Amino acid sequence: MNKELVIVIDFGGQYNQLVARRVRECSVYCEIYSYKTDLAKIKAMNPKGIILTGGPSSCYEEGAATCSRELFELGIPVLGLCYGAQLMTHVLGGKVERAAVREYGKTEVKVDNTSPLFNGVTEHTICWMSHFDYIAKMAEGFRAVAVTDNCPVAAAECAERKLYAIQFHPEVLHTVEGSKMLYNFVRGICGCRGDWRMDSFVEEQVKAIRAKVGNGRVLCALSGGVDSSVAAVLLSKAVGEQLTCVFVDHGLLRKNEGDEVEAVFGPAGSYKLNFIRVNAQERFYEKLAGVSEPERKRKIIGEEFIRVFEEEARKIGAVDFLVQGTIYPDVVESGLGGESAVIKSHHNVGGLPDCVDFKEIIEPLRNLFKDEVRKVGLELGIPEHLVFRQPFPGPGLGIRIIGEVTAEKVKIVQDADAIYREEIANAGLDRSINQYFAALTNMRSVGVMGDERTYDYAIALRAVNTMDFMTAESAQLPWEVLQKVTSRIINEVSHVNRVLYDVTSKPPGTIEFE
Repeated sequence: MNKELVIVIDFGGQYNQLVARRVRECSVYCEIYSYKTDLAKIKAMNPKGIILTGGPSSCYEEGAATCSRELFELGIPVLGLCYGAQLMTHVLGGKVERAAVREYGKTEVKVDNTSPLFNGVTEHTICWMSHFDYIAKMAEGFRAVAVTDNCPVAAAECAERKLYAIQFHPEVLHTVEGSKMLYNFVRGICGCRGDWRMDSFVEEQVKAIRAKVGNGRVLCALSGGVDSSVAAVLLSKAVGEQLTCVFVDHGLLRKNEGDEVEAVFGPAGSYKLNFIRVNAQERFYEKLAGVSEPERKRKIIGEEFIRVFEEEARKIGAVDFLVQGTIYPDVVESGLGGESAVIKSHHNVGGLPDCVDFKEIIEPLRNLFKDEVRKVGLELGIPEHLVFRQPFPGPGLGIRIIGEVTAEKVKIVQDADAIYREEIANAGLDRSINQYFAALTNMRSVGVMGDERTYDYAIALRAVNTMDFMTAESAQLPWEVLQKVTSRIINEVSHVNRVLYDVTSKPPGTIEFE
């Protein structure tokens, strides 16, 4: 797509996806690249702006992630965040040192409103600090435009060269006016018009898909989740009868979900798709037998999905393309987007086998965040109750069962999860919590039921609120709801004698358990 582009250069910081997400909120398209990306490639992309992320190192240490001085001489506006600010200072001849006092958490920052970066920002604003080092001496041509009690250069600028350095993190919600600062950079300083919209995305993707597919046959991997459902409807709009949707019931779905997916997308549904359901529960259970390591489980599930799709494609005959509902966080968390560590191999990205028997894989949503996918779904006319349904991972309950996956464990977590979701809905909380589910821990503990000793599993309940699924906070569920859910699970689900509630945020945890 011929869109205005802002590039996020990743130095290993935990918020790289969040930076890109905030830029897109400004209606500006943004992608993440490693700091090792060749400068010639960056120039060829012709970005309107460049943002340098945070990182775990000190920029003056030997072997630390770095960039060339030429990056700041391209005439393209550059914004450095935290480590990115320190690196900009270091590379351009300033001085970065270990601070006498570390700043961490919400901090009052005094900003200079004459800086275009802080246009319209309150003079005393709350920002999120997280740094050991600080800018001891600014590079030549820079001036300080923000300070705190412990940080003499909380932000600096060289307006003539359009270079800006911020010591704090404007991308996180704790920085109260951070979105305004990023808007000032991409729309004001970079001069972006803001042409990234979901209505134009649908039009352009339909044209691109038609041009790529031609008269070819397409198989869509349909799980019934938000991402694959949107991908299926988008492909149906583009190529119609050339599309066949294959739904693989791998035995790791929520309770009754296989039948629910078939009811929506199958012959009796309203979408009139070529729909095939493959019941492959035993096949997946056999492959997962004895496997407890999360990454191995993900890769096994990913490979087996592909093998089933290949088999179904051979039955259909001459299928050229496989469609997946891969989205941008899948790509980045699988270690393919920037410089950050592999968090988890998503079954449809890092979990794919090396050899795939399709001419090409089409991923029309690959560059979108979850909320953008939902907007595409609404543009396509998909009902809200489907667009805003609870997220569900491709590997399904395979990563909500800690340790080995068995049919017995699947039934335990299905029953517990169904009770949890039912009571959340009964309490009227289902649309106010972004994601909630039950998981089966690998812990067994002693209990007493009916005056007898038990030694059974513990169920963990998870509920989080998030704007972007990059960071999340645990939801504060009413105590009476938790009590009712706990009572029902222990009384109605076999082999469970304990229920736990997980209050871990992301980071340090992830939303899913594995």
